[in-house]
Amino acid sequence: MRISSILSIAAIFALVAGGSTLMAVKAADLIEKRSKTEVADALLANDHAWASVHVDGLQVQLTGTAPDEATRFRALSVVNGIVDAERVIDHMDVADAAAIKAPDFSVEILRNSTGISLIGLIPAATDREELIESLKELDSEHEITDMLNSSEAEVPPGWDAALEFGIDVLRSLPKSKISIGADHVTVSALADSPEEKQQIEARLAKQVPKALTLSTRITAPRPVITPFTLRFIIDDQGVRFDACSADSPQSRAAIVKAAQQAGFAGEPDCTIGLGVPSPSWSKAVVTGIAALKKLGGGSITYSDADVTLVALEGTAQGQFDRISGELEADLPDLFSLHSVLPKTAKNGEAAEQEPIEFVATLSPESKVQLRGRLSNTREREAVYSYARARFGNEAVYGAARLDQDLPQGWPLRVLIGVQALAELSQGSVVVKSDVIEVRGITGKPEARANITRLLSDKLGSSQDYTIDVTYEKRLDPVASLLKPEQCVQQLNAVQKERKISFEPGSADLDAKGLAVIARLAEIIKTCAPLKLEISGHTDSQGRESMNKALSQSRADAVLQAFIAQKVLTSGMSAVGYGESTPIADNGTEEGREANRRIEFNLILPQPAQTPPAEQKPAEPSDTAQQDQPQQGQTPPPVPNVSQPPAQFPQNAPLPPPLQPAAGTGQATNAPAPQQPSSETQPAEANNEQN
Repeated sequence: MRISSILSIAAIFALVAGGSTLMAVKAADLIEKRSKTEVADALLANDHAWASVHVDGLQVQLTGTAPDEATRFRALSVVNGIVDAERVIDHMDVADAAAIKAPDFSVEILRNSTGISLIGLIPAATDREELIESLKELDSEHEITDMLNSSEAEVPPGWDAALEFGIDVLRSLPKSKISIGADHVTVSALADSPEEKQQIEARLAKQVPKALTLSTRITAPRPVITPFTLRFIIDDQGVRFDACSADSPQSRAAIVKAAQQAGFAGEPDCTIGLGVPSPSWSKAVVTGIAALKKLGGGSITYSDADVTLVALEGTAQGQFDRISGELEADLPDLFSLHSVLPKTAKNGEAAEQEPIEFVATLSPESKVQLRGRLSNTREREAVYSYARARFGNEAVYGAARLDQDLPQGWPLRVLIGVQALAELSQGSVVVKSDVIEVRGITGKPEARANITRLLSDKLGSSQDYTIDVTYEKRLDPVASLLKPEQCVQQLNAVQKERKISFEPGSADLDAKGLAVIARLAEIIKTCAPLKLEISGHTDSQGRESMNKALSQSRADAVLQAFIAQKVLTSGMSAVGYGESTPIADNGTEEGREANRRIEFNLILPQPAQTPPAEQKPAEPSDTAQQDQPQQGQTPPPVPNVSQPPAQFPQNAPLPPPLQPAAGTGQATNAPAPQQPSSETQPAEANNEQN
């Protein structure tokens, strides 16, 4: 065979072998690349980005650090779902579990005349028995109260030094509380004097270890001031304090502020001490300083609870009477006022010409102020008591001044004036020796006639009086009552601003819900008698029975809240409907929020039906005869406020239930189980989540 032929055949075989090898390598690379891509994509899709993939031929190697063993196993399962498990080589690691945080060790030691007590958490390595024995050396008469717990955790740096320092501090302070931590110690103690307080603070600052943070709260008793004295003067020499005492920094600040408002400049030397006669000391002083300023000058002196007000010479008698009377009324209990008006001959003559009068005023807020003169304390208390009986105990402010030189029959004229004032909504009555003047506005159409009869009967026909009283319909408690429809409109307006809300998952109203209830209650109090159904509704989450029970509980809670607000609830009922009447889609959060609500449904009276001529109407039951209209009459839609609401017989048949149309709040004739029992106009209030 020729050599050239052999070489040709060998070349062909070599070429074929090389091509096959190249194709095999390419095919292997393609398989590896595809396997790696599929596995990597699967791991990434299943939130295992921490895992890395390496492919060597048919073998798939997994590396990386899994957060925990369960996550590593899930990643391995994902890969096994793509390639044969025999081809997977697991080189994945699991991160070490996070070390449990060591507890914060601390001890609080309280020492007083009744013994020593400990509470807190200490390391188990601390010798507890030795600690207790060292404390027993400080107080052998009482048993140590040990409420310590221990932990096997590592002792933190500085703990032993802090504990030792705290025990050393406790030895020198028989009335103290020591709070010990690994890096801080807080000392609260009582010192016998301000000087001792400074000594204790200086000693502790020297003894504390450098690594510790020391906080001290050392208090010393204040000096005893007796008598507790303050004197404030306004005259031609200026505004000043002769003496100043206060029972607290807050009291001192209030006194200084009142003095500055009266013209005082600078910072007074006002001693804070013990011995105050009343907790209302600052209020009494502030009131007195303000009265002295209004008087125009003079001096006011406090010696314990005795107050002396001395006016400047030349002060008008009427101004002095008014201001001193107001001050006597405004002073807190226990304080007694002695007021002095230095008189000159000219002032004495002027005082005799001053008209004697008693003034009673009634503000729009129904507050009554009584000023002027009365003969003695007994007459003054009688007038005040009568006014409180007519207007309320908290509504009467009395500032009458005593004057023994008053005309005969003066107390009777004053009482008649107060009685006339009760006919007004706002105004005043001025009682003088020769005339009684009544001025103001009223919401009673018959008020002017009543006042005329009162004055002519009690004073006699020979006595003079004037009446200037105007009737205003807006003040009439009957004419100004809101109609039921207007009432519901106002309820709706409030509920659009803020919804009634409950604590999550309960029937307890939260703070915002109580605020809404208070606003609604004020509106209902201005409404004519009406019947309301308080309807509770929920979304569809949870069991139907639980939702119904929750809605009933929330409706009852609203009713009870109205009772607490002193709302007349005889015409109200509370019904829970659960999830049965949604007004929005329960599939969305917004819809569920809308369905969680309280509705106030106005129950309108059913129209009367005229019986056939040949039939007699049914006799009303005994329990309803007194409240039912006579035969042939149609009951009015809104009862008169002067009459009690109509009572319905317990055994009377109920009308078919009406269901509010979804989204409209109007009643329809479609019957549905557990729906409002009559035509309704709801005022909705969305509630918080169940």
